[in-house]
Amino acid sequence: MKHGIKALFMTLALVTVGMSHSTLAATQAGKTQTTQSKVEASTPKPPEAKAPTGGKTAEASGERVSINAASAEDLARVMNGVGLKKAQAIVSYREEYGPFKTLDDLTQVPGIGGSLVERNLAHLML
Repeated sequence: MKHGIKALFMTLALVTVGMSHSTLAATQAGKTQTTQSKVEASTPKPPEAKAPTGGKTAEASGERVSINAASAEDLARVMNGVGLKKAQAIVSYREEYGPFKTLDDLTQVPGIGGSLVERNLAHLML
């Protein structure tokens, strides 16, 4: 009886060690893939490699628009978290008060907060 319990514990220990090793190997492989993806994402792509427009593909292509010249449709397409209604508010504010002097001036537009501006800094220019 003692030998059976001892064998059971040894088997459980070996299975646990094997599972831990498999989990660590999978985690390391995942980290390697994530690191490779980040490196590929940070590598600038030539202009002709941009994805075709449609939906929110501008985020993936790194497209930038001018907040002082872009149409509401362009702003809505490029900015993350901004639909046509908020984009129209940006254009209306620009038409009423003149061009923006800094990107942070977007926070003066009703419905546009600081976190939304920060999230979109990579997609905007003056």
